Amino acid sequence: MISNPSRHCTVELQALPSRIGQVRRIVSAQLRYWHLDPLIDRAALGVTELLTNVHLHAQPDKTCVVELELLLDRLTVSVRDRDPRLPVVGDMVVGDMKEAAALATCGRGLAMVAAVSESWGARPDGESGKIVWFTLPAPVTTPERSARPPRRTPREPVAPLFAEVVAADAQRTAHAPARSAVVG
Repeated sequence: MISNPSRHCTVELQALPSRIGQVRRIVSAQLRYWHLDPLIDRAALGVTELLTNVHLHAQPDKTCVVELELLLDRLTVSVRDRDPRLPVVGDMVVGDMKEAAALATCGRGLAMVAAVSESWGARPDGESGKIVWFTLPAPVTTPERSARPPRRTPREPVAPLFAEVVAADAQRTAHAPARSAVVG
């Protein structure tokens, strides 16, 4: 029996540098919630690269939607923007330009997405937009493996309360034989 065959999360934002870090934290928190901690680094890197591409290249604006979808054993991360131009991998260079490309400090985002993901791609989204996506293999979790250890609530004491210790000492003292003390 599959208890959660599909999970879905969507975030709409302006792809500005200050927002990209926030979305990384949202993606990380969502994957932790879904018990997919091993995917956090790769998913956060991939979404950062895709959002950076929207920030640098998308026209007419930087509005986009980040979507996470977990379907059985596959996590798909996608970014939809309003620019219909499909992306081009930056390291597809020929001839003398290949050496210059190797030293470049930008233009490697999609190559990094391809390197950390199982698969990736881009497709038009209607007349005026596109979706760039990548997938990661998700570990299969059984109910036994996905169960987290119980958390201690703030009201649960770790040690006996002071009143309980005093009461226990008083009870022991009441049953102990009386001692006489000589003050001299």
